[in-house]
Amino acid sequence: MTTAYDFTVRSISGGDVSLADYRDKVLLIVNTASKCGFTPQYEGLETLYRDLKDRGLVVLGFPCNQFGGQEPGSNEEVASFCKLTYDVSFPMFAKIDVNGPNADPLFTWLKEAAPGVLGSEGIKWNFTKFLVDRKGGVVERFASTTTPEGLRQEVEKLL
Repeated sequence: MTTAYDFTVRSISGGDVSLADYRDKVLLIVNTASKCGFTPQYEGLETLYRDLKDRGLVVLGFPCNQFGGQEPGSNEEVASFCKLTYDVSFPMFAKIDVNGPNADPLFTWLKEAAPGVLGSEGIKWNFTKFLVDRKGGVVERFASTTTPEGLRQEVEKLL
C-alpha cells in the first residue's frame, strides 16, 4: 500500500526531501500561489503550523502556476515572498504541476486517494488542502475556500 512517506519531492532550495522524514506526523499538504485571492491563507497556514507543530503537525507548501498563472516567479522568488510577506516557516517545495501529464506523482496519488466533488480527481484551484494522518494515509481533501482555521478541528482530531 502506498503512503505519503513513499514519495520524494524537491525542496524550494533544490534538494531532494523524502516525505519519510515526516513519518508519524500529521501532514497538511497544500498547493499554493503568491498572486491568488486565497494567498492570505498563508497567514492561517503559518498560524496553524506554529500552534500545532509541537503536537505533530507539519504543513507542506507546494507552489503551482497552473491556475491563472498566479505563481509566475522562480522558486527563489516564491521563497522570498513567503518569508517576507507571511513569515512562513513551514517547509516549502519546488514549483510543481498538480494536474495534467506532468503532475507531480505525490499529487496524482493524493487526488486518487481523496477525490473531489462528485468524484472528480482534478484539483480545481490554488490552496486545495490534503490532510494526511500519522500513518501516511489521506484522510480528507479540502477545497480552496476552506480556510486553515476552518479545518483546525479536523487536524486536531489526528494529533
